[in-house]
Amino acid sequence: MKAEKQFLLDEIKEKITNSKAMVFASYSGFEANKNAEFRDLIAETGGDFEVVRKRVFLKAALEAGIEVKREDLTGHLAVVFADSDPLQTTKVLYKFKKDNKDIIDVLGGRFDGKSVTKDEVKQLSELPSMDEMRAQLVGLFQAPMQQTLNVMQSLLTSVMHCLDQKAKKIENS
Repeated sequence: MKAEKQFLLDEIKEKITNSKAMVFASYSGFEANKNAEFRDLIAETGGDFEVVRKRVFLKAALEAGIEVKREDLTGHLAVVFADSDPLQTTKVLYKFKKDNKDIIDVLGGRFDGKSVTKDEVKQLSELPSMDEMRAQLVGLFQAPMQQTLNVMQSLLTSVMHCLDQKAKKIENS
């Protein structure tokens, strides 16, 4: 049995060291279908959802060089590991939490090597995604050029309109 526990410990330690972010949560009343649905949603964002014994997780975190306080982890422990896009993963977590009341309660997490509170995790989940930020940046760069183009176009249009009015006056005279 000791080999199985060591294998589990090594697996969790590897996930801790390889993930960009982790969100700690407690869960209750997690039915099998909801659990599978949540795992699929998290997997689509490049993340992973693990239900872990606190003692195993704390030992794996300590071996990975991360200090997590046992008193911060209440209830049954579940950890969401975010590998590719931590913000998108937390957005999915909070959307699932909102749609399924009383199943998951966020306890805190770690982002970029720093511990964050549950309020900070919620704030991170409300930030725009990378694609949204890129679109906003492109829009910011595009706006002055578009306004300049509009001014030039209106100048040309007004000159053409003046010439057209002059031509009509000459015809009518």
